[in-house]
Amino acid sequence: MDKTDKVLVVTGGSRGIGRAVCLRAARAGWRVCFSYVAAKDAADALVREIEGHGGTALAVRSDVAVEADIPALFKAADGLGTLGGLVNNAGVVDYAARVDEMTFARLDRMMTTNVIGSFLCAGEAVRRMSTRHGGHGGVIVNISSVAARLGAPNQYVDYAASKGAIDTFTTGLAGEVAAEGIRVNGVAPGLIETEIHASGGQPDRLDRLSPLVPMKRAGSADEVAAAVLWLLSDEASYATGATLTISGGR
Repeated sequence: MDKTDKVLVVTGGSRGIGRAVCLRAARAGWRVCFSYVAAKDAADALVREIEGHGGTALAVRSDVAVEADIPALFKAADGLGTLGGLVNNAGVVDYAARVDEMTFARLDRMMTTNVIGSFLCAGEAVRRMSTRHGGHGGVIVNISSVAARLGAPNQYVDYAASKGAIDTFTTGLAGEVAAEGIRVNGVAPGLIETEIHASGGQPDRLDRLSPLVPMKRAGSADEVAAAVLWLLSDEASYATGATLTISGGR
């Protein structure tokens, strides 16, 4: 696929893994449209950085937990060219809690953002990329987590369950659109140096858990982004329905 006129949508692109994906994608020739919710300064800085290196980027304030925001995000992306890829990266975590302490509001926010948002974004992408709808094919990469396998007991069982849903979604959607020119894969990061640990009330989590990783360190957002970009590339042309674990062996 020639990336020179292809657009990539990245949800939650202003920070962390999403930011790293945007930077690598722009270097690979994608025109990048990414969403953010609150980090406007970070989003604007990322656009300047990409444009400063000769790339094309558009930041759109869009919350995947708000239904009306999702078609607006993709309509903005349409202004950059033909959609060729989607990275479902936006997600939330909450403070550590047992299941018997979780509220409806917490669970609703978690599942709406992490699961329903990914479904609706994928629907927008499929309607644009599927040969069934007159498109030219494309790629979807869903960001999962090793928490889906580990379960995160006494911490974030709800987050882990949401990522388990994403793994099943990846498998199912891949089978649904494989004959329509669309590949669908996932990336499951392990312990990664991002702000998500602090937002979950555990800023020391990296220091505590790094010794439990077989490689004895946390990973970087760029290491995860490298896997995402491989899945987006033609080098992964026969890969669909797969989830790559990027976790240092954990």
